[in-house]
This record gives sequence, C-alpha cells and structure tokens, in this order.
Amino acid sequence: MNKAKILEDIKELGVVAVIRGPSRDLTVQMVDALVVGGVRGIEITYSTPNAEDVVRELAKKHGDRILLGMGTLTEPAQVATAKDAGAQFLVSPVCEPELVKAMAGSGLLIMAGALTPTEVLLAHRLGSDVVKIFPGSLVGPSYVKALHGPFPNIPLMPTGGVSSANVAEWFAAGAVAVGAGSELCPPALAKAGRFEEISQKAAEFIQAVNKARTTPGKPSYGRME
Repeated sequence: MNKAKILEDIKELGVVAVIRGPSRDLTVQMVDALVVGGVRGIEITYSTPNAEDVVRELAKKHGDRILLGMGTLTEPAQVATAKDAGAQFLVSPVCEPELVKAMAGSGLLIMAGALTPTEVLLAHRLGSDVVKIFPGSLVGPSYVKALHGPFPNIPLMPTGGVSSANVAEWFAAGAVAVGAGSELCPPALAKAGRFEEISQKAAEFIQAVNKARTTPGKPSYGRME
C-alpha cells in the first residue's frame, strides 16, 4: 500500500488510536476491543512493552481490517525495526532532523511531531507527510486553525487533549485526522479487564467523528495539492 493510499485512509478513518499498552497481551486485547467499537486506525507506541512483537501479532490477526503503525519513535534505528514488524506508517512526537530523514527514507507514510510554526515547516520540509501537532492539549483547536493561515496545504493531526466531546472543534479547525490516547483507550480499563467499556468508548468516539465531519459548513484544510 503506497503513501498516498495510506494518507487517504487516515483522512477517511478520521482517528488514530495511540496505544501505550501496559503489556503485550493487554495491548492486543485493547486493540481487539477498539476494532469491535469501530476504530481501525491503530498506532502502537514504542513505550509499549514488546511493541514490535505486538505489531507483528496484530498484523497477523487483523490484516487489512486495520491501518497499523508504530509511534513514539525517538531513534533512527527504530525505523527499520518498525517497518520489519509490519508498520504501515511511522509517528514521532519530535522533529529531530536525522530521525525524520530516516523515517522519510523508509518509504512509509510518516508523521513528525511539531508545535511551533518553525517546527511545523521544518517537519514538512524534511518529508513529513502529516505533521503531528503535539501536545494538542497545550494549544487547542484555535491554534490549529491559526496554523492553516501560513500553512494551508500542510496536513495537521493534533494528538493529546482530543476527546469525543471536543473532536468536532478539532475538525472544524482543519485537522485532517486526530490522534487519541487515554481518552479513547484508557490503560486502566485494560488492566481491570473492562474491554467492553473500551469498545463502547470507541463506538462513541467514532460516532462523534462522523457527526463532526458531516456538519454543514465545516471548513476544509490540509488538502495536498
């Protein structure tokens, strides 16, 4: 699957679940529960125990039913291991030039993290297909809207501080998609074995995303020319 198709899939899905699982087995069960609830964009972070093994298992178990990536990349060496594990896209919370260049060299769709306008432009110029605005909780939807003034054609995906209650505001501000972590899939629920509640949260989140993107008058930003 090429990068253009991955990007279109991410836009269509609207939300990527950012998973920092407490263990290998619980992480797999968390993803299973998310899929039941309708969430198909999955990012397994390197802060998850045995993250690469988790991705291999999920790729084998769910196949094309999910869009599977790896996140929280902080070292160039992780690029090759993530790709070998089966990641379809790569995400980093930072815009460190050597790391982003290595990510871009993978041929996979990549998302580098940025916050300031300078970082957003740098991430884009280094080859980031989507710029991850992180942490979104610090700036809010109005900040994403403001960034589209100078950068109308850079796809932005806020992560951090995104919930089903405010997701409409992020899309109205021009996000091409959102990343959601503990608001969507709390590790505490997995530890307690409450996977049905994770599925319910996922269903509510998807409903909120779909409603937000069908609201008349929503502006469209971040389209690649």
